[in-house]
Amino acid sequence: MELSTSTIALLVLAALAAGFVDAVVGGGGLIQLPALLIGLPGASVVQIAATNKLASFCGTSISAATYFRRIRPDPRTFLPLMLAAFVGSFGGALVASLMPRSAFDPIILVVLVLVGSYVWFKPSVGSLTKLRFSGGTHLSAVLVTGLAVGFYDGAIGPGTGSFFVFALVGLLGYDFLQASAKAKLANWATNLAALVVFVPQGAVMWELGLMMAAANITGGYAGARVAVARGSRFVRIFFLVVVTALVVRLGGGVLGVW
Repeated sequence: MELSTSTIALLVLAALAAGFVDAVVGGGGLIQLPALLIGLPGASVVQIAATNKLASFCGTSISAATYFRRIRPDPRTFLPLMLAAFVGSFGGALVASLMPRSAFDPIILVVLVLVGSYVWFKPSVGSLTKLRFSGGTHLSAVLVTGLAVGFYDGAIGPGTGSFFVFALVGLLGYDFLQASAKAKLANWATNLAALVVFVPQGAVMWELGLMMAAANITGGYAGARVAVARGSRFVRIFFLVVVTALVVRLGGGVLGVW
């Protein structure tokens, strides 16, 4: 597929911005996926999804490593979360073609409105880590979160990082910075699982995907460093902005605005 220089520049810029947003609180797909849909009108859905996952995987690799070095998240939480997220995403990617996207948008829209409202009206949520469960109950909550959000990422995608962050804050009791670190590691696992499905199908547009990956890496590194430096309050505000944008985008689609 021949692409103009301006189209490539647009997609690379979108990947840069998506990497930054994704590293802070998730939701980079809100930027990157629409850009691919606009820039590649002749590409198939699976090509767009696979190319998006390649760029996202490279970006999350860098931001996850940055968070891991600087935050040192508890492996008793992030390792089972990553494993469950990988399994969920793999399953979601396998059945993605069987599920109409239109059936999920209204449900996800309602969930996002509830999530955003909860965080907005409870400003103390996510300011400090105060775990709600321990032992086997904590592990069960982690595994359910990983499977559910991972499946969503493999099947649909946009807002995955934000759902991980909210589950870790609202359900498990982590502060926003700790939640973002664990969410990024889990999101890395979901992207890897999707690629395990897409690459053998020959769906990845490698040349474009690698250019976008380089931009996503740059954005992801910058976003992770900014989040670590600014702390949980900054991540909370960013979270609300991204969730609002997701609500507007999905709401417009459900109502037929675009």
